[in-house]
Amino acid sequence: MAARGVGLLSRLPMCAQRSQVLRPIHRLLSCPGTVAADARREQLSSGSTETGSEDRTPKKRFSEVQKERREQAQRTILILCPNKISEKKFLKYLSQHGPINNHFFFESFGLYAVVEFCQKESVASLQNLTRTPSMSTEAAIPFRSRFFNLKLKSSSDQTSGQSCIPCCNQSPPSSKKLFELLCDAESIDDQLNTLLKEFQLTEENTKLRYLTCSLIEDIAAAYFPDCAVRPFGSSVNSFGKLGCDLDMFLDLDEIGNFSAHKTSGNFLMEFQVKNVPSERIATQKILSVIGECLDNFGPGCVGVQKILNARCPLVRFSHQASGFQCDLTTNNRIALKSSELLYIYGALDSRVRAMVFSIRCWARAHSLTSSIPGAWITNFSLTMMVIFFLQRRSPPILPTLDYLKTLADAEDKCIIEGHNCTFICDLNRIKPSKNTETLELLLKEFFEFFGNFAFNKNSINIRQGREQNKPEPSPLHIQNPFETSLNISKNVSQSQLQKFVDLARESAWILHQEDKDHPSPSSNQPWGLAALLLPSITKSMSHDKKKRKKPPSERIKNLLESIKGSPENSTNTNGKRTVSTQA
Repeated sequence: MAARGVGLLSRLPMCAQRSQVLRPIHRLLSCPGTVAADARREQLSSGSTETGSEDRTPKKRFSEVQKERREQAQRTILILCPNKISEKKFLKYLSQHGPINNHFFFESFGLYAVVEFCQKESVASLQNLTRTPSMSTEAAIPFRSRFFNLKLKSSSDQTSGQSCIPCCNQSPPSSKKLFELLCDAESIDDQLNTLLKEFQLTEENTKLRYLTCSLIEDIAAAYFPDCAVRPFGSSVNSFGKLGCDLDMFLDLDEIGNFSAHKTSGNFLMEFQVKNVPSERIATQKILSVIGECLDNFGPGCVGVQKILNARCPLVRFSHQASGFQCDLTTNNRIALKSSELLYIYGALDSRVRAMVFSIRCWARAHSLTSSIPGAWITNFSLTMMVIFFLQRRSPPILPTLDYLKTLADAEDKCIIEGHNCTFICDLNRIKPSKNTETLELLLKEFFEFFGNFAFNKNSINIRQGREQNKPEPSPLHIQNPFETSLNISKNVSQSQLQKFVDLARESAWILHQEDKDHPSPSSNQPWGLAALLLPSITKSMSHDKKKRKKPPSERIKNLLESIKGSPENSTNTNGKRTVSTQA
């Protein structure tokens, strides 16, 4: 899903001011080998990894991370707190129910605390001593959840002069702040890593996303006791940024699925169930009921919409406490498998996420993507394009999906709704790339590659890592990695694709001009990635080009071809030849 209201450069002028958010507090007891420890290590190393050198620490499987996060969320609670509260007294009060593993505070519609106990039993202990609020004019619907409201018994309990508790940041930096950080960077590589560090999901934000899913699961479990609500998409695939939507699906596959060895004798017992004509109707009925529950009984769930006639039926709502816009589907296992594939690609090489975040930010700055459905290129399509480009390098930075399939063993075999979704799940069995190209070179080459890509006849296919003839006349064709008959970019119009191509050519030209002019990073002029994110750059260039005879796209294409054809530009700074981008 596209992010809503994240304040990118395309929406706010550089001089725009935003209220400063408080810096996050780190109160995570990150024991070695825990999810928190792994996330901390990734955040500390982000932006400082030398090109071509990868962390040799054994990497966890996607399923292992999901399991640990889910267990972590089940022993976590969410509390609405008074604006001024003694943190020491607060923790002492909660510790009566058991030891606390970690906690943090954040602001949304009030001050909230996320508290993780060491044992799940501590949550039940707290619930047993919690009362349903009494209302003078309204009636409360009694619901036993892990979302609490903490009140002070008397005004004297609120210590005068109590300092405000520092809160974790849940939003990306303002456009002005991002621009300053990029201009202060030492190199274009440093710029891309800085952008990644500022926009990626924090450990606290990730914990809050899993907790929100767990709270929704508590509601769904009233009807389906063995169900699971799992996050998918940008929240778990390592490419999510602060402010992105929370996609989740209601997993009912485990209900009533018991292995054969648990049954004995001559009889087989089955649940008595209702039957409906199709799987789609069953999905619609289930989501309709869950939507009603969220709307009537779900604490903090507002603006519930049941969009049941969509290709993929869903319930859309806002979780007011966390601030997340949520989409709930059911049994969307292919989407979760796609999330796992992206997680693997993002973990294989440190340059992948830096490239994806930067290209997405560039696209949003120039209104190539939008939070409103339409003819725009989606973030998922952009991610596929980056992966495809990195597969085309020499040597490749990322393996093809078909190659990952050849590495899979029997445990990895996965067929979903007739689609072969098999690929290796153990990251440690995939050999790292020997490619040592810099992010600066890759960024420049990305724009050249797609600025001259033959979109009119070729399709993008990450399964094989090479162009294919387009099977349909859509302007942009990117094959769905699993549902191979589908085009994930079928919505993109010819005008939007042409806008992408023109901007890619212009961005490549700007970077080549910088190579020629050698601007100083210490100067006050925008440079590198910062220059590419300025909408005014495109507008000013378009104004100047009105005086020229050639169309802008053709002029820049000719410039790029002349640059690539010159002897001094036939090799990169590492002596490696660049990839051909002939149309």
